[in-house]
Amino acid sequence: MAAPEYDLFVIGAGSGGVRAARMAASAGARVAVAEQSRLGGTCVNLGCIPKKLMVYASHFSEEFRDARGYGWTLGPARFDWTCFRERKDREIERLNRIYEDLLRRAGVEILTGHARLRGPGEVEVAGRCHRARHILIATGGAPHLPRIPGIEHAITSNEVFHLEALPSRIVVVGGGYIAVEFAGILHGLGCEVVQLYRGPLFLRGFDEDLRRALAEEMRARGIDLRFEARVVALERKGDRRIAILEDGSHLEAEQVLYATGRRPLTAGLGLEEAGVLLREDGAIAVDRYSRTNVPGIFAIGDVTDRLNLTPVAIHEAMCLVRTLFEDRPTAPDHDNVPRAVFAQPPLATVGLSEEEARRRLDRVVVYRERFRPLKHTLSENPERSLVKLVVDGNTDRVVGAHMVGPDAPEILQGVAIAVKAGLTKADFDATVGIHPTSAEEFVTLRTPVEG
Repeated sequence: MAAPEYDLFVIGAGSGGVRAARMAASAGARVAVAEQSRLGGTCVNLGCIPKKLMVYASHFSEEFRDARGYGWTLGPARFDWTCFRERKDREIERLNRIYEDLLRRAGVEILTGHARLRGPGEVEVAGRCHRARHILIATGGAPHLPRIPGIEHAITSNEVFHLEALPSRIVVVGGGYIAVEFAGILHGLGCEVVQLYRGPLFLRGFDEDLRRALAEEMRARGIDLRFEARVVALERKGDRRIAILEDGSHLEAEQVLYATGRRPLTAGLGLEEAGVLLREDGAIAVDRYSRTNVPGIFAIGDVTDRLNLTPVAIHEAMCLVRTLFEDRPTAPDHDNVPRAVFAQPPLATVGLSEEEARRRLDRVVVYRERFRPLKHTLSENPERSLVKLVVDGNTDRVVGAHMVGPDAPEILQGVAIAVKAGLTKADFDATVGIHPTSAEEFVTLRTPVEG
């Protein structure tokens, strides 16, 4: 048998795959990475980065309104989608080049094309076979569309970044973070938005107080948010799309955006032929060290459907490199990972929700405050923020921290350190707040919520 060309062969050059390739090469390994699309994966090209740029763009409409309360007189504002889209695309291209430069500087060989497993330690790319001691699958995920009549008339989050023009009216279908974020983005950019979710309340799995507060704020902004609403078919009439609901009602719009979940990208990789075990949802089954059931084959990131966040994929990559090339077996830690939903207003959370805490712990103490941010006292913006701490009543440890309101993700990143470190409510109380800020609410909460 021929000797392997590489110590590590990475399939997929998203955030996790690129980090694993770079760090393994820096540790002295011979590394190749195969990618059939643009470097950077979903996060750089069709996710986190362009979406956050759209969030920034959409915020200006509210900032212009608020400015009047502070004495600013502004002329008519107009958003130029084409200008924004072109500038956004140039930034993504710049990031693509940075990723390529980082890989090449680390000594990683970049192969362009679809990769497929061909046997033990063997990968085929563009008709050529390569041998490797270790193979890492890091192909991520993609939007999933339900099988309903007329679904071909819908777009997904992949297409929304490249629309020729913004629709005057759009229906957003889904209740996860992607649907919630795009509902806020498109409304802020001037679209009339109807968001539909089949369940009683969106963002399932998040703290219920946060979910209810966000729904209230989104409706106050003018987003037509409808729960217990299920689309059974789509139709197209000229330039219009018609969403037909289960109750027989129809919604007409220029576009229908489906954000009803994502699926791991495992098809066509030769995994079944190689004997790699897949779960029912198509995700690659791995153990705590990201090992598949086949020796020498590993998987990280969204393709494993553990905790689908870019920083988590990067963390899993670092742990794998330590395990394989630094003689430091390290399992990823998925506990107390902070999360944010860049809704409008944004939501951020770390640790247990109140509902999870009450299921797991004997005694739970909750602290909660709803307040009007200082900025809005002059702008007359009715938006209200929510901060919440969930505490283990037996140990006084803060097991959950949650916020809805301006700058929530920036604030929760710091609070997440305290929760991860296991600090107590007494530690929070002993910390002097920075005044006047919304962040200080986390260290000034004193009265537990009844019940």
